[in-house]
Amino acid sequence: MNWTEYFPLLIAFVVTAVVTHYLIPFLKKIKMNQTEREEGVQSHLAKAGTPTMGGLAILAGIIAASVFYAAGNPRILPVLVLTLGFGLIGFCDDYLKVIKRNSDGLLAWQKLILELIVAVIFLLIMTRGVGLSMAMLLPFGMGKTISLGIMNVPFAIIVILAIVNGVNFTDGLDGLASTITIIVALFFTVASILGNGGITPITLAVIGALMGFLVFNAYPAQIFMGDTGSLALGGFVAGAAYMMQMPLYIPIVGFIYAFELLSVAMQVTYFKMTHGKRIFKMTPIHHHFELCGWSETQIVVRFAVLTILLCVVALM
Repeated sequence: MNWTEYFPLLIAFVVTAVVTHYLIPFLKKIKMNQTEREEGVQSHLAKAGTPTMGGLAILAGIIAASVFYAAGNPRILPVLVLTLGFGLIGFCDDYLKVIKRNSDGLLAWQKLILELIVAVIFLLIMTRGVGLSMAMLLPFGMGKTISLGIMNVPFAIIVILAIVNGVNFTDGLDGLASTITIIVALFFTVASILGNGGITPITLAVIGALMGFLVFNAYPAQIFMGDTGSLALGGFVAGAAYMMQMPLYIPIVGFIYAFELLSVAMQVTYFKMTHGKRIFKMTPIHHHFELCGWSETQIVVRFAVLTILLCVVALM
């Protein structure tokens, strides 16, 4: 890569940082504020009133940086579609929760149908439009791939929805989802460069956008990304993984996402089976560590360090 190919990172950073700067007072004015559960971590009650839906600024940066490179890099289109598609679903959910004061947001079945539609559109563009195989690289398999035949599509849909929900659960502490996803996006940037994957512009755009957002989202956060941002980031991670034929690498590089999702599933299942008993003090798992005495910044740093180490292992 020559130095001009890093422009997507710089463009996305500037756009997201500027948009976020002006978005914060606007969201405060229209009362797009975060609400916190009374039964949640008590220290989080102070966050009530912080503007949310900052994911709009993240999407602005990603779009602004990606559109310039879409013509010469057709493989970024499916990733962009999945990112924007899930971002739109998140926006609808945030809008209903905050503007319409509907605490449930989109109903579970409504969200599931929309997510299925977006996932299928992505897979159609990936396979029919770009012509990419659904064979998946095996971690530590020295370039070997595996295909599930007729089960490729059902498996892909399950994986995409799991990744998106895992990223969504990770967005619970100041800067956590942003920091982890910067590292994961960096992993896919390196993988794309080494493997000529063709998605480098959008992976760099995501890194830049999240860096610009993190300026305002780091502890103590001035703004939250909301479902608009977390679902969009989940779409990006899933899209990048499939365009690089690396969905089987997600349990490694995206271990934190998987850990967050699994902790919730384990807690709910165990709670129902034992009629009220819990495995963890609270889920998603980052709240468990908070209640164990870890500060928000300690959790973010430790989760980030673990993600960096696992990304190095995956690159090996």
